[in-house]
Amino acid sequence: MPPVLPSAHFDDPVIKHLRQDFARLSVEQTVGEALITLRAKPPEGRIIYLYVTDADGKLQGVVPTRRLLLAPPEKPITEIMVRHAIAIPQNATVLEACEFFTLHRFLAFPVVDDQKRIVGVVDVELYTDELNELSGQEIFDKADDLFQIIGVHLAQAQHASAIKSFRLRFPWLLCNVAGGILAAFLSGLYEEELQKAVALALFIPVVLALAESVSIQSVTLGLVGLKDSRPSYRELVRKLLREMVTGLLLGIGCALLVGTTAALWKGDWRVTLCLVVGISGGIVSAAIIGLGVPYLLKLLKRDPQVAAGPISLAATDMITLLIYLNLARAVI
Repeated sequence: MPPVLPSAHFDDPVIKHLRQDFARLSVEQTVGEALITLRAKPPEGRIIYLYVTDADGKLQGVVPTRRLLLAPPEKPITEIMVRHAIAIPQNATVLEACEFFTLHRFLAFPVVDDQKRIVGVVDVELYTDELNELSGQEIFDKADDLFQIIGVHLAQAQHASAIKSFRLRFPWLLCNVAGGILAAFLSGLYEEELQKAVALALFIPVVLALAESVSIQSVTLGLVGLKDSRPSYRELVRKLLREMVTGLLLGIGCALLVGTTAALWKGDWRVTLCLVVGISGGIVSAAIIGLGVPYLLKLLKRDPQVAAGPISLAATDMITLLIYLNLARAVI
């Protein structure tokens, strides 16, 4: 049975409310071996998800019960498990754990230590029991805290008039307006190069669109990642390096497609070179900026939920244009 909460304790450490009667599988098992193990030593509590660990107890993945029951007995567990299991750090509070349920909508989460070893499980009763212990106004206040994680204030969403919604949302659009105006200004500085090769101007929308798309993807990953761990500069550097490699691969793939199209269409090697390097450089920069901005805002104790997107997009546009147009100035 999940722990009984006598009253709402959102500031409690989540480890005070762990379940230890969860189902654990070995990463080296097959489906048949896992079923035999579960039948021989069934968990005392109900089974929601089955957590896969290695010999050191480190979380490797999660297996939904349906997958285990329907998979062939000879299939390795590693082939049916979800590898990127979302876990709650053991130093999280109950409020932060409730935010996981609000954001991801799973029925349970594993709790892990700094070495990713699973120390227990919390299920959805932790969330519902906490809210049930509150008065009506307290529920409203705490629900507002929970929804802030996705950048939405409950009171504003429910009661804001059109004018108030405008005041809340317009300031962040100004970041995009300023970025667009600055992009136009930068393009004007390279007017001579654009006149020499009109095709350069034709491809500016696709160059910016690709970089912006990757930037938004990376922002999303960054915001989700902030809920899975405590941010640190060391962690930021590690994740930025990984995202940079991903951005490089994405950039090369997109650049080759667009560059080949430009070469066949316009037949100008200079335009093709600008596109290949500009798109590759822009997407790598977008990936780094998109992931880095939410983490930096969080480390600076600023709310990244609303600000990260507009800031990342504006910065991505500027850097992508500078790479693209400066290369054009060098080769044309």
